[in-house]
Amino acid sequence: MLTTMLPGPVMSSPGRRPSGQLDDSVTVPRNDIILIEVAWEVTNKVGGIYTVIQTKAKITIDEWGENYVMMGPYFEHNVRSQVELVEPQNAAIKRTIDSMNSKGCKVYFGRWLIEGNPCVILFDVGATAWSLDRWKAELWDCCSIGIPWYDREANDAVLFGFLISWFLEEFVSQCGENCPFIITHFHEWLSGVGLIMCRTRKIPVATIFTTHATLLGRYLCAGNVDFYNNLAHFDVDREAGERQIYHRYCMERAAVHCTHIFTTVSQITAVEAEYLLKCKPDVVTPNGLNLKKFSAMHEFQNLHSKNKTRIQEFVRGHFYGHLDFDLDKTVFFFIAGRYEFTNKGADVFLEALARLNYLLRAHQSRVTVIAFFIMPARTNNFNVETLKGQAVRKQLWDTANRVKETFGKKLYESLLVGKLPDVNKMIDQEDFVMMKRALLSTQRHSLPPICTHNMLDDSTDPILNTIRRIGLFNHPNDRVKVIFHPEFLSSTSPLLPLDYEEFVRGCHLGVFPSYYEPWGYTPAECTVLGIPSVSTNLSGFGCFMERHITDPSSYGLYILDRRFKGLDECCNQLTSFLYSFSQQSRRQRIIQRNRTERLSDLLDWRYLGRYYTQARFLALAKAFPNSFSQDIAQLSASFHYSRPESIPPSPSFSGGSTPRYSDSETDRYYEEEEALKDRKNIKIDSVLDLLHEQNKNVKDTFEAFRNSNINNLSTSARSSVPSSATTATSPIKSTNPSAANRPINPIPAGAPSNPAYPTEVNKPINPIPSNAPSNPAYPTEVNKPINPIPSNAPRNPAYPTEVNKPINPIPSNAPSKPANPTEVNKPINPIPSNAPRNPAYPTEVNKPINPIPAGAPSNPANPTEVNKPTSPIPSNAPSKPANPTEVNKLSNPIPASAPSKPANPNAANKPTNPNDSSS
Repeated sequence: MLTTMLPGPVMSSPGRRPSGQLDDSVTVPRNDIILIEVAWEVTNKVGGIYTVIQTKAKITIDEWGENYVMMGPYFEHNVRSQVELVEPQNAAIKRTIDSMNSKGCKVYFGRWLIEGNPCVILFDVGATAWSLDRWKAELWDCCSIGIPWYDREANDAVLFGFLISWFLEEFVSQCGENCPFIITHFHEWLSGVGLIMCRTRKIPVATIFTTHATLLGRYLCAGNVDFYNNLAHFDVDREAGERQIYHRYCMERAAVHCTHIFTTVSQITAVEAEYLLKCKPDVVTPNGLNLKKFSAMHEFQNLHSKNKTRIQEFVRGHFYGHLDFDLDKTVFFFIAGRYEFTNKGADVFLEALARLNYLLRAHQSRVTVIAFFIMPARTNNFNVETLKGQAVRKQLWDTANRVKETFGKKLYESLLVGKLPDVNKMIDQEDFVMMKRALLSTQRHSLPPICTHNMLDDSTDPILNTIRRIGLFNHPNDRVKVIFHPEFLSSTSPLLPLDYEEFVRGCHLGVFPSYYEPWGYTPAECTVLGIPSVSTNLSGFGCFMERHITDPSSYGLYILDRRFKGLDECCNQLTSFLYSFSQQSRRQRIIQRNRTERLSDLLDWRYLGRYYTQARFLALAKAFPNSFSQDIAQLSASFHYSRPESIPPSPSFSGGSTPRYSDSETDRYYEEEEALKDRKNIKIDSVLDLLHEQNKNVKDTFEAFRNSNINNLSTSARSSVPSSATTATSPIKSTNPSAANRPINPIPAGAPSNPAYPTEVNKPINPIPSNAPSNPAYPTEVNKPINPIPSNAPRNPAYPTEVNKPINPIPSNAPSKPANPTEVNKPINPIPSNAPRNPAYPTEVNKPINPIPAGAPSNPANPTEVNKPTSPIPSNAPSKPANPTEVNKLSNPIPASAPSKPANPNAANKPTNPNDSSS
């Protein structure tokens, strides 16, 4: 791991526990290291990068303290509401700001009013516009990148970048010989000019550049091209030129190739950058969230119920006059984000809704699905019909309350005098008239509206045109209703007064079938709020979750395959997801929400921040090799969620994961036990230490076992009584003849059991490397071989979807057991790559039981009980002849000099390991 060669005091604040360590050898940052993070989104909300920087600030402050500074653009309307302008405490920073201000710049220092309260340095790019032509000429001279005059965004990027490099150069000059090591982290192409100038001017700083989505990739996907299948064939210069972004593309590509460390936010974006930017990322830094903001502990189920009730009130008003469905049997789906119809998967979602509507009507389902589209578009006002619906609902509510008060008062007075009330006299004629008028006002002769606002481009809007094509008009016969809300949600809205977080908590499922999604914060936010979601294997979030969770659908994460399936197949798969989810009972949905919420720790910056720490130390080692040594191994897969112990309520094609009777009292579901086991799989602070310790335990046990075999080998060979030799050399000797032989591979005492199969022998749930093959039969379950399978090991021809699971490899010269036509051949030792299969029963995989070293004698077989192989089989031992009339049983190993034991024709040899969970 990376270690520093210069000692220095810990710079964290007193009483603050440092975090973000890679392991024990990587200490917290020192006083002579400063971290500067540069982004156009610092205090300036534009897109998802703002969320990344804002949520990561707290954990970065905990790690770096006052040595962490952000840099961004100055916009007065943002500073008034988000920044507290103060004087800098660092004398060198104060002198640098004063020097730049004296030369015509406007530089501000303050505290960003977010959690962590980080220091920010803001530059007014407009105040230095007088230098634009000079700086553009310098950029052309050093990089041959020309910026057109009409591209204001690119011109602002040039001004911003030169101001950053000016500040860093001046800061180094002000510090003199006591200048600290500086790490500068640049986000996206808008800050890339600053990185380029730092390198061309040879400013002594370590640089990191992070692309959250390639510029050319966004433009290509917006053009409805077959992006991923043609990724290796794009002429990037021509494509960028045709879209008039060639200068922007050059700025981004130059920054990527100039930086010390290049990072992206996901594996799918790393592949994209390798082809479009011609550079492979050094580190993948996934985006996280600050869980404290979303934390509700066990209250999140109550919050779901509370916010669902508020959404139901809106639905009552929106569908007044056509409220012919049961709201208790209604589920709410939603999609939200930028209005990118194809990239965000709105086209696939609408097509799947049309097919879902057909399925629900064909099966005469009583379930109703209401799908919300929360995507901002050009509007001029609320829809009058929508506002009228909410007014009618409120009028009905007021009428009912007035009648209820009158009824309650008469009932109370009647009971006080000791008489039962006369029901016919409880409601006055006036009340009846008032209720009839309210009922008449609810009559509607038109269908409920699709859109809640008046659209400016109604005739060309892609969502509305698709709805017209598929015919989802909120007809009473439709089981799927659609509501298009072309505006971001707000608690001050007169229509749907909910914040986005409250709305998400009240829904049942978020659907995000994106085609181009470098990360995907919307499904991540659903996860931390305990709401199941649909993502794709083309989004960074979906790939991240597939890597860390064995069966994502069991935890309420449905991963849609948009990489290897056509559009029609994707729609069918999404329809299957939606239909299966809509058929779940209320109890199943509660269980699934519990599991989804438990995945929150996966997305916490406390864990994901370690990847940023790795990138920073790598940058220091590259920029200052004389002061920092570089010996960093790649971060391994720190943990892996197995399948839940209880039967998960997931779609039917996920194997046997859907409970047949969801409300039965016999269903196994133990929330506390299951949560405890999941928590054990995600020990964030010491994951890598646990892995090293576990590997050490396994290695020590193998060494002890090998030494034991060597010491006992001669005694076993000279022994005339095989049973005594067996007793002396057996590493595991079961005293119970009906007990299954346990695998010799030891499991550390602290290893968690497999929660998916509590009745089987515990299997160590070690993190699975990224290149581990998945089980082709069940793509949601990862193969769990205890030892690697040789590449030339044959498959079972009868069941190619099941992998042979040897426990330990054996020598290539070990003889195989002859076939028995009446039973599956079960060798005790694993079969080498050239060993023949059992021709009698090719439909079952050979299942080796225990690895046995070569050369040790065995215990004679007992035909009346389970054989317990305890000693190794020598390589020259003859195999046992087959018996066609009974089950062929390989007896315990026999020395080479001893004759083989004939089979017993009167009793069938029993299988060696009938209950072995590793078979």
